[in-house]
Amino acid sequence: MSVVADFLTRSQVQYLATIGLDDKPKVRPFQFMLEEGTRLYFCTSNQKNVFKEMQKHPYVEFCASGENFSWLRLSGKVVFSKDRAMKAKIQDANPLVKSIYRTPDNPAFEIFYLDGAVATIADFSGNPPQTIKL
Repeated sequence: MSVVADFLTRSQVQYLATIGLDDKPKVRPFQFMLEEGTRLYFCTSNQKNVFKEMQKHPYVEFCASGENFSWLRLSGKVVFSKDRAMKAKIQDANPLVKSIYRTPDNPAFEIFYLDGAVATIADFSGNPPQTIKL
C-alpha cells in the first residue's frame, strides 16, 4: 500500500473541500475507500449535492490528520467511473457502503478517483513537507 493510501486508511475520516453549487466553499467528512494501482477511490451518491458540485467543479481537495500532528492534503480532478467490478470491490471492502447501496448496480452509487492527484504530507516538526504525485 502506498504511503498516501496508508495515511488515508489510518486517518479513517477525511474532509473533502468542493466549490458548492452557490460557488462558495463546502467542506464535509468523507472516507477513503481503497487504492487500485495508482488510483485512490472514493464513493458517494448521485442524489447528493456533493456529486453535483464535483460535476460542476471537478477540482477538489481532501485533508486528513494523522499521528503526531501530521496532516495530508490530496488534490486532483474528480473522474467518475462506471466500472462495476470496482464498485463491487469497494462494497466488499466496506460493509457500511454495502449496507447503503446493497449492490454495485444501484443507480445512485457513484465511485470516483482523482486524476493528476498530488498529495502533501506535513507536520509541525520543521522538516520539509513530502509531496507525492500519484
